[in-house]
Amino acid sequence: MASDLSFVDFIVDQVKDAGQIVSKKMFGEYAIYCNGKIVALVCDNRLFIKPTEGGRKWIGNVQEASAYPGAKPSFLILDRLEDKEWMSHLVKITVQELPEPKLNLRKKTYHLRKSKN
Repeated sequence: MASDLSFVDFIVDQVKDAGQIVSKKMFGEYAIYCNGKIVALVCDNRLFIKPTEGGRKWIGNVQEASAYPGAKPSFLILDRLEDKEWMSHLVKITVQELPEPKLNLRKKTYHLRKSKN
């Protein structure tokens, strides 16, 4: 079952105070980005936050689950979705601990070739 766009929009609105929030459709589900980093997935109208130590401490009693078969476990958020301040803080903690996105080497190589001409 694919996620409803209205649910994704609700999640984006709940965490918008954490930074620049963008949702992107991926394989029928959605990725949630904060400041250019994927911090969460929305699958089957459920929110999966990327696991970090700070996030684990903030949540307390963590429920982990995989967003889809074969995926690494993430923090499944079920009971605090309505708490905008709590959700935004969780995303802030998460984005701070995640590494910077890797550069796409193909694009970088293309850009370098293009700039030499």
